Amino acid sequence: MEYNFAAMQPALPEIFLLSATCALLVIDLFLSERTRLLTYGLAIATLIGTIALVQFGASADTAYLFDGSFVRDPMSDVLKTGLLLISLFAFVYAKDYLRALGMLRGEYYVLGLFAVLGMMVMISANSFLTVYLGLELLALCLYALVAFNRESTGGAEAAMKYFVLGALASGMLLYGISMLYGATGKLQFPEVAAVIAAGGADTTVLVFGLVFVVIGVSFKFGAVPFHMWVPDVYHGAPTAVTLFLGSAPKIAAFALAMRLLVDGLGGLLVQWQDMLIILSILSLALGNLVAIAQTNIKRMLAYSTISHVGFIFLGLLAGNDKGFSAAMFYAIVYALTAAGGFGVVAMLSRKGFDAENIHDLKGLNERSPWLAFMMMLILFSMAGVPPTVGFFAKLFVLDAVISIDLVWLAGVAVFFSIIGAFYYLRAVKVMYFDKPIDTAPLASSMDTRVMMSINGLAVLGFGLFPAGLLAVCQAAFAS
Repeated sequence: MEYNFAAMQPALPEIFLLSATCALLVIDLFLSERTRLLTYGLAIATLIGTIALVQFGASADTAYLFDGSFVRDPMSDVLKTGLLLISLFAFVYAKDYLRALGMLRGEYYVLGLFAVLGMMVMISANSFLTVYLGLELLALCLYALVAFNRESTGGAEAAMKYFVLGALASGMLLYGISMLYGATGKLQFPEVAAVIAAGGADTTVLVFGLVFVVIGVSFKFGAVPFHMWVPDVYHGAPTAVTLFLGSAPKIAAFALAMRLLVDGLGGLLVQWQDMLIILSILSLALGNLVAIAQTNIKRMLAYSTISHVGFIFLGLLAGNDKGFSAAMFYAIVYALTAAGGFGVVAMLSRKGFDAENIHDLKGLNERSPWLAFMMMLILFSMAGVPPTVGFFAKLFVLDAVISIDLVWLAGVAVFFSIIGAFYYLRAVKVMYFDKPIDTAPLASSMDTRVMMSINGLAVLGFGLFPAGLLAVCQAAFAS
């Protein structure tokens, strides 16, 4: 291939992000504690610059790079933009929390940017090798971020558990990839799909490889029964890390599933559709039922995440453009609401106090009516209460499932969603009807308040006018 500017343009956002992050890593070495906010400012500028480059190169055409291992298409443009915006929210919310708890170090933003780079590589992956490269870059950064608070034994334990289980899942994924390569002799997804469509591969080996790939994808999503790391890691990690870990990677996990299962293994739809049906039911049931018993809000949101993964799987298993666009809509909306939810929890913390229990929300309306209103919008969206965008996210997914005659499965999803609404409404109740236990003033910087307002109002705005975001998701699969 030619290595000139025009030929490299599809990968320009990733190249810029990598270069800027490496520069930021060096600059941070020379900053004192007093000037550490410069790292934060440069990280925000890097994300904004990368968003601009993604939009600059956006096109309805598909472009391939690095001998076909990297692809830029409408789907990757939408997912990268969503990923970068969610990361922007997470970085801004994290700043006040890290500074208040004495953890404002450059490592958070450098590791976060490298994780974003890994997710962007996953989104544009067009071969098994590229997707694994992006996945491992993301995973290594997240392992380090979970152990970011070096004085926390809980954080170290969570990081160790995440690392061991993550390594096991990566091994499963690699084993599945090796079997698929052995059966097809190809690494790039279009070529693998062509061999499967031509019937030129051993079906037994393909199905065994598919099982291990689905296990790897399910672990990255945190779907039941591969969810065991989710509550412990969310609980043990600093809230600033949990809000990043619990939001942006969901968009990358959706891209991982699309590239592996749809682009590469679309010919095995019947097989992976059955697997996703089982995984989605288990995730919806266990996530919603166990979340009811939680008193720690980070663990409650962790089990809530598991239930939302069930909904994303429902969209994917539809196996058509309608289901894929609904699942993409759901993944983006969930990442937006999760960033806001964990952002509010981070804003409740201060020096010497790390808010993480549901009773820490008591009387929030009396302490800060604005913050309570933003949190109420976010919780309503997660519960699927109209007119927030979460209602339409669930509606689009259910419509896609019903369109393939799986009405009973849509009924199961609705049943567990109604059960799940209980723990979201309980949190709203303690904010508005209970007396505050903690009466300390809530202090946050102007940029955090502005971003939280945008986040909360976006949840309401996309709910009142969902057609725009849905049209963007549908256009990503129109070609």
